[in-house]
Amino acid sequence: MRIAVFLLVLANLLFFVWTRGYLGTPANPDARRAEQQLLADQVLVVSRGEPPGAGNTRQDAEKAGDRKSADSCQSWTDLASADADKVERLLSEKFPAFKVTRRSVSENTGYWVFVPPLANKEEVSKKTAELKELGVEDYFVVQASGPNQLAISLGTYRTAEAASAGLEALRAKGVKSARMGERTGRPALAMLEIHGPEGQAEALRQAVVALLPKASPGTCRAKAESTP
Repeated sequence: MRIAVFLLVLANLLFFVWTRGYLGTPANPDARRAEQQLLADQVLVVSRGEPPGAGNTRQDAEKAGDRKSADSCQSWTDLASADADKVERLLSEKFPAFKVTRRSVSENTGYWVFVPPLANKEEVSKKTAELKELGVEDYFVVQASGPNQLAISLGTYRTAEAASAGLEALRAKGVKSARMGERTGRPALAMLEIHGPEGQAEALRQAVVALLPKASPGTCRAKAESTP
């Protein structure tokens, strides 16, 4: 009986020692897995310290930058307001990838000194009588319809300096309501600056020319300023 107990204790002890690695077996069972790998020399390392696909991020950014730099720019100038409206509708309907900036351009033909438009003819009569009392005889009332109707012109000048001098002379006489402004020889024209994909630029140009046969594109201001 004692021998059986001794053998049982010895068996348990040997099992404990074997599981602890004291008989040559590694204490960590995972330590032998590297030795058990098949074709370990053919293992391909996908990335080091970064998630798969992260290496392409820089290339993607560079491609996006190239696409951005490939954007085109067309400048269409001296367009009547109605024609500029047509081009903007064309962009909206057929070329939505393009963005347009619209500016209004007026032709300056000189300057004038004037009393701003009055409310009615009675006010005009009162103002002209006041001007006569102040010794101002050279004036005329604008009768044509428009934003300056019923304004009183007190003189026209070729340069801003001459107009400013004329204004000061009138104020010296006591004409406090006089103002100075630019004169335009024709209605304001529109300028369109259109940015969009280079690959569609020629198609857009042809579409605008088909819509407005007399129009032709020019160089955008931003590109012209960056050209050495």
